Amino acid sequence: ILDDPDLKDIDPTVLKHCHAAAATCILEAGKQKADISAISTCLEDCKLDKERIEQFCTEYQKNKDALEILLGSIGRSPLHITDVSWRLEYQIKNNQLHKTYQPSYLVTLNVENSDSRSHPDVSFSCTMEQLQDLVGKLKDAAKSLERATQM
Repeated sequence: ILDDPDLKDIDPTVLKHCHAAAATCILEAGKQKADISAISTCLEDCKLDKERIEQFCTEYQKNKDALEILLGSIGRSPLHITDVSWRLEYQIKNNQLHKTYQPSYLVTLNVENSDSRSHPDVSFSCTMEQLQDLVGKLKDAAKSLERATQM
């Protein structure tokens, strides 16, 4: 898209935002199985002109079946973490046999999905600072969720 000569005068950041907005609109319409009238109403609320709305709806209708097949293959719900295990690992020497004594954590997330498909566990290695950052972000997410449920 950025190489298209018709779009060379548009700021690349604005172009990326427009692309993301269009992709989000298409995915949400596919997820909701929205009909053309619902899509038209939504685009009218966004102040798009009739000609562009008609063009968008025509292209959406042409690709609707392929979009639904693609969305169906992705899955219906995100993975759910059922358990976490970790262990402390010390790297004593590096490849050049220099002593390093760097501790790191090996973390394994046991995950499952509501679909019947099996998923391998998610494993990663991190430093103590990275693990503390992850824990802090998880605490922030838990607080946000708690506040949202109290409203």
